[in-house]
Amino acid sequence: MWSRRLVVDYGLARRAALAELHGGHLTMADACDAHPYLLRAAKYHGEPTDELCPVCRRERLTHVTYVYGDELGRYAGRIKATDELAQMAQEYGEFRVYVVEVCQSCAWNHLTVSYVLGHGEHPAASGDEPR
Repeated sequence: MWSRRLVVDYGLARRAALAELHGGHLTMADACDAHPYLLRAAKYHGEPTDELCPVCRRERLTHVTYVYGDELGRYAGRIKATDELAQMAQEYGEFRVYVVEVCQSCAWNHLTVSYVLGHGEHPAASGDEPR
């Protein structure tokens, strides 16, 4: 099984944003500002969760998972399903994963967690790059 490393949990930032919203210091328009591409990605490529939206409480949140890394080449910035990450972790030395929660009803979105995956070897060390 692959292991996550360098994990950054954005739970405190999420709680602060929700506190600002519920306290009247942040408008709904500012809090629920998901880009149309993110909403479309959530609709077609997202993974549903059991958690209700903390803002509208009408719909369950969807997670959209993006991958970035120098070794990924043309695959950098793409959306990946969680079950694809294990195979990627075996193929690539290192890449970062970002998980965004999205409400398709009110457009709430927030980065929930980021972490690094990969087998830890760099291409030069494994002999993949020409000398």
